[in-house]
Amino acid sequence: MSSQQSVLFDAPGPRARRRIAIGNVVGAAVVLGIAVLVLLELERKGQLSWDLWGPVFTANAWENYYLPGLQNTLRAAGFAIVGAVVFGLLFGSGRLSHLRVLRWLCGIVVEFFRAVPVLLLMIFFWLLFGFGDVPNPSFLAVVLALVLYNGSVIAELVRSGVGNLPRGQSEAGLAVGLTRGQTLRSIQLPQALIAMLPALVSQLVVVLKDTALGQIIVYSELLRAAQIFGNGNGNNLQSLTIAAVVFIVINFLLTTLAQWLSRFLKGRTAGATATGPGVDNPTIPAEGGQVVTAGGDGGRPGR
Repeated sequence: MSSQQSVLFDAPGPRARRRIAIGNVVGAAVVLGIAVLVLLELERKGQLSWDLWGPVFTANAWENYYLPGLQNTLRAAGFAIVGAVVFGLLFGSGRLSHLRVLRWLCGIVVEFFRAVPVLLLMIFFWLLFGFGDVPNPSFLAVVLALVLYNGSVIAELVRSGVGNLPRGQSEAGLAVGLTRGQTLRSIQLPQALIAMLPALVSQLVVVLKDTALGQIIVYSELLRAAQIFGNGNGNNLQSLTIAAVVFIVINFLLTTLAQWLSRFLKGRTAGATATGPGVDNPTIPAEGGQVVTAGGDGGRPGR
C-alpha cells in the first residue's frame, strides 16, 4: 500500500531541473567572484599581511581578551536563558488562565516587552541601575533586558504550543476530576514543552547573539573585548573576524542541537503505534465471557 505525499508545488521536470542547476552554478560563481574581489582589495590595502593577523593568534590575545570576553558572553547568556524560560513559563501559563483579568495582565506584559527593542531595554536598565548605584550595572542590564524580551517570546511559544494540542487532552483531564490549572500543569504543559523544545533551543541562538549588544553599554563581552584588542593593535578587521568566527561556531552548534532535537522528538512522537511483543492477534473481552478477536475473523467470537 503506497503512501501518498502532499506537496505545495509540482515536482520540477527535466527542463526545470536544468534551469535550477544552471542558476545554482551561476549564483555560486557570482558569490565566488565577489569573494575573490574582496580578497584582492584586502590584499591591495595590506589587510592580509601576517603583521596584522599574527597578533590575534597569540596567547596574550586569547588569555586576556577573547576567552574572558567569551566567558562573560556565556555567563550573561546562561543567566538570561534560565530567567527567560522561567518568565516564559509563568506568563505563558498566565495567558492560558481561565481568569480573564490574569490573561489580560499577562498579555499586556508579554506584548509590551515583545514590542520594545532589546537594546532600548538594555540602555534603560543600565541608566536606571547606574543612578541607583547598583553594582555591576552593565551585566544586570544585559541579563534583565534579555530575560524580558526572550521570556516574552517563550511565553508565546508556550501559549501556541498548548493551543496546538488536541482538544481531547484538556477534556480528558477535566473528565478525571482535575481542575483547569491541574490539567494545564500536569497534562498540557509537559506535552507542549516537548513539542516546542526545538524552537526553544533555536531561541537560545538569539539570546547568545543579543549579548553582543551589551558592548553599547560597556559590558565586557566577546565583541567589546575584540574591539579593545583591535584598537590597541591596529587590526580591528582581523580581531572582529576572530570574534565573528567564535560566534558562528557556537551558534552553529546550537542550531545543530535544535535540528537533532527536532528529528529525535519527531521520531518519538510521530508514527503508528506498534503492536506489543508476542501479540500477533490481540483479543478483546466481550460480554458473556466471549472473546472477540481484533482481526482476521471478521469480528466473529473466538473460542
